[in-house]
Amino acid sequence: MDVTVLRSGVPDTVPGRSTNVCERGIAAMIAGELLPGESVGVEVRLWPAMEPLRARATVRHQDKLRCGLEFVALSVEQRSAIRDWAKGAKAETEISMSPAPVVDKMSGKDLEAARERISLTGGGSGSSRKKKGHGKWWLVVFVMIALGAAALWWRWDRGWKELESRLKDSEITGADKTPVQVPAEVMQKLLVHRVEPVYPPEARNGELQGIIALDIVVGRDGSVLSMKPLNGPDMLAKAAMDALRWWKFEPYRVNGEPAAVETTVAVEFKR
Repeated sequence: MDVTVLRSGVPDTVPGRSTNVCERGIAAMIAGELLPGESVGVEVRLWPAMEPLRARATVRHQDKLRCGLEFVALSVEQRSAIRDWAKGAKAETEISMSPAPVVDKMSGKDLEAARERISLTGGGSGSSRKKKGHGKWWLVVFVMIALGAAALWWRWDRGWKELESRLKDSEITGADKTPVQVPAEVMQKLLVHRVEPVYPPEARNGELQGIIALDIVVGRDGSVLSMKPLNGPDMLAKAAMDALRWWKFEPYRVNGEPAAVETTVAVEFKR
């Protein structure tokens, strides 16, 4: 599944893996950070051969990679598709958990001879044979349930580790070296993409304005990896950080090789 969130007017799409789906919402593991109350777009493929289900949702829960989303205004067709998927998933689970049928490979003549031998020797107690048969059947069911649970856990654990490794790889790519201290005027010349901050209406109405200074770390690919405001109201600092995450610089080079750098930038809010 993919989740798209709009920040500072720019859409950001992060991949994920759904763990449960119903008509009210979806539980998933998301390879990114979402905020409770945020409105997002969700695209999830219920069946490989079907078109993906696209809907709006609200973030209700976020804990590391785990996320809970509540659907907003699903259509009748979308609700029907989710119900059909749930029925099909349940049927597949029941089929996979049922014991395999036993096929009698004996011919009619061999089977008749076996019955005669049993009748001559007494064949043992009928109740005893039934008890043994019931015991074997329960053992088969228990083994099948254990194998099914182990397979589900393995799939869930593998998906979780894939998402975690993807996040760690992206962090290492940009920050595997100690940042080089670079003056603000030097990095300003390397800025190739700038997103202006959104002036919060509350700040504008409250006549909050000024210049927000931030310490930032720019990765070897020119993207902003981290930032820390140095002054100003929290409302303006948050708006500045929302814009800065989309800034892009030309890679700063040391001895011809791209390097991670630490510098200072300033964002002005003026009525």
